[in-house]
Amino acid sequence: MTTYIAILRGINVGGHRKILMADLKNLLTKNGCNNVVTYIQSGNVVFSSGKSAKELEEHISNLIKTNYGFDVPVMLRSQKEWKDVFECNPYLLKDNSIPIDQLYVTFLGETPVKERLAEITEISFPNDDFKIIGTTVYILLGKKYSDTKLTNSFFESKLKVAATSRNWKTVTKLLELSKV
Repeated sequence: MTTYIAILRGINVGGHRKILMADLKNLLTKNGCNNVVTYIQSGNVVFSSGKSAKELEEHISNLIKTNYGFDVPVMLRSQKEWKDVFECNPYLLKDNSIPIDQLYVTFLGETPVKERLAEITEISFPNDDFKIIGTTVYILLGKKYSDTKLTNSFFESKLKVAATSRNWKTVTKLLELSKV
């Protein structure tokens, strides 16, 4: 059994595409996921399964489509992959005194093609910075997330892959929950 962290894109945002986490927990438990734990209302789930990540991403997405009637991109990382994301934050490796409310991670559904990576690295924004490592985008903000242009939509449009973001506090909490 592998412990996974599933992050769902765009649920319970502004009252749209609503899924209660207790209902999601029950749905996943009834459909083969073990030790299911949810965290806050924005689609964060820790569970274990013997299936592969790709198989589970599709399975969970299909369950949501069938039970709720809308498409939700689902991205999975194993506990080990999540730990690597946590330990390899280039901003914290350089300066561990950065306030965590300035740090975000955008998870990509797949590795972007090299041409798109080359194009996006040419773009910069005053006060905000990002670094892409594989399927992870580390973001350092100068102000608030609500003020940045480094949104899911920005990365999806430039890289042509699905993306969903979490603040560093959530990244940290999901790592803790995955160790149980």
